[in-house]
Order: sequence, then C-alpha cells, then structure tokens
Amino acid sequence: MAKTVLSVDDSSSIRQMVAFTLKGAGYEVIEAVDGQDGLNKAKMKTVDLVLTDQNMPVMDGLTLIRTLRSMPSYRTVPILMLTTESSDAMKMQGKSAGATGWLVKPFDPAKLLEVVRKVIG
Repeated sequence: MAKTVLSVDDSSSIRQMVAFTLKGAGYEVIEAVDGQDGLNKAKMKTVDLVLTDQNMPVMDGLTLIRTLRSMPSYRTVPILMLTTESSDAMKMQGKSAGATGWLVKPFDPAKLLEVVRKVIG
C-alpha cells in the first residue's frame, strides 16, 4: 500500500512539482490549495505525511500545523514545512507549532525524496 502525502501550497506549479516528484517515487499525493483546503482533506483521510507552505491565503502553514496537531489522528504524523521562509525565527515558530522538519523553496527533487523517505519510508 502506497504511503499518502498531503501537499498544501497555493502555488499550482509547486504542487505539480511535488506531486510529480513523489508520484514518480511511488507515493500517493493529495493536493490542497491552502491551509483550510488542506485541513478539510486531512479530515477526510488521515495521511502519512503533510507537506505545507507557510504563506497562503485563508489559512497559513503554522495555523494548519497547530490545528492538525490538536487532532488525535495527527499528533504523530510527520509535518514538513516547504516554504521560501528560511529565518531562524520562522523555523523556531514552525518547531513550536509542531513541524517535524523544514525545506526551503526552490527545492531539489532528490533532496525532497530523501527527506520524505527518512520520515515515512
């Protein structure tokens, strides 16, 4: 059974690149256009990993992480930030919200796969 990744980003080109990279490696990918859409999809099906951007309309990534972490089914699911934000202060906020890790855009597909394999196999 393929592991499922929820990719949350308001940029369709980033979602397409993430989906292309992960599907090529055998993962199932569910795409969401913002944090609220991601939350709705996460409630419909518990996934193995959440990849989220920070800066999005409707609901940002940190709010999404905090909301997911408050749900019993997402207390231990890895959540990676995939964002242009790279300041230490923002990374600290991500960690305190419950982010498992941090990747900076633009991302290297090989590095993305390496990190995803490390956290969910």
